[in-house]
Amino acid sequence: MGVADLADYPWDAVAPYAARARSHPDGLVDLSIGSPVDATPAVVADALRAATDAHAYPQTVGTPALRAAIANWYDRRRGVPGLTPENVLPTVGSKELVALLPLLLGLGPGDVVVHPRAAYPTYEVGARLVGATPVAADDPAEWPEGTRLVWVNSPGNPDGRVLDVDTLSAAVGRARGLGAVLASDECYAELGWDAPWDAEPVPSALDPRVTGGDLRGILSVYSLSKQSNLAGYRAAFLAGDPVVIARLLTARKHLGLMLPLPVQTAMTAALDDDVHVAAQKELYRRRRDVLRPAVEAAGFRIDASEAGLYLWATEGRDAWESLGRLADLGILAGPGHFYGTHFPQHVRLSLTATDERIAAAAERLRAASDISI
Repeated sequence: MGVADLADYPWDAVAPYAARARSHPDGLVDLSIGSPVDATPAVVADALRAATDAHAYPQTVGTPALRAAIANWYDRRRGVPGLTPENVLPTVGSKELVALLPLLLGLGPGDVVVHPRAAYPTYEVGARLVGATPVAADDPAEWPEGTRLVWVNSPGNPDGRVLDVDTLSAAVGRARGLGAVLASDECYAELGWDAPWDAEPVPSALDPRVTGGDLRGILSVYSLSKQSNLAGYRAAFLAGDPVVIARLLTARKHLGLMLPLPVQTAMTAALDDDVHVAAQKELYRRRRDVLRPAVEAAGFRIDASEAGLYLWATEGRDAWESLGRLADLGILAGPGHFYGTHFPQHVRLSLTATDERIAAAAERLRAASDISI
């Protein structure tokens, strides 16, 4: 399969529902795509402005300051000590890495890429791009022979599910038994809500309790889009097995996959500052506390969603029907159909709207709570 054989971009199918929602007298509340609406922190923007004299080509491997900041962040925020510059690598956002990782690892026809049952669609796209076979399976016992790459996602997109240390350990053990690389997409890790993740860090696949101190075959993928409102900067990185990192670095050099130097400088500032991250988390917490009870009052059940930027909700009917009901309230959501075949009755609601728009959505949902479902 090649690029020309990829399916149409799924979000195009939502356009009629967006038009329907936009016709609401009080306007659209777009809770469909998790694109940040809050300002980029001043500490980051100031660092970017100070680094605009970027006349030379940047290094694919990243500046020493950025690599040190990534390693220090894993130690300070994720409970992963001892990483060195050889363990980390910046990427041009996380989506390109997810899509390209099967290619960069040399996968092809006959190889299997495992991903979660409720999954960000780019895991499957990356597999199909190289002719590999995508398999949706959460249980390591279901991962088939021939698996060469395993994606786990914690906290999950779209479902907000957190994998604990024991679950991650089992995944790592099975991946190693198959001779596969395990890549853990952890982009929402700073946004834990329900106990125990409101009080302790969401575990990383690189956590020593998971790895036993052995990073062989394990990668952690992270993005600053969510915790630092840097979606427009395309600021992300991966960390883990230095042998795999070196292999990816070589391929990325050949492909010219390098972050602009001003963005690398801004990332360093963002990773060194925890204050803005805590403030952003509180914004999302307040929005979640307003939206969740209103969604439930309107007849939806919230599943998982203990961390991350989304509410994973169902009212027991096809997601397109729920999307229509919400659109009539001026609210746009994402249908579960976009996240695999296993959750056709779920919708995803993002917390990435302003306080005013979240409050408007909550008010409309409560007003509609007596509608028969």
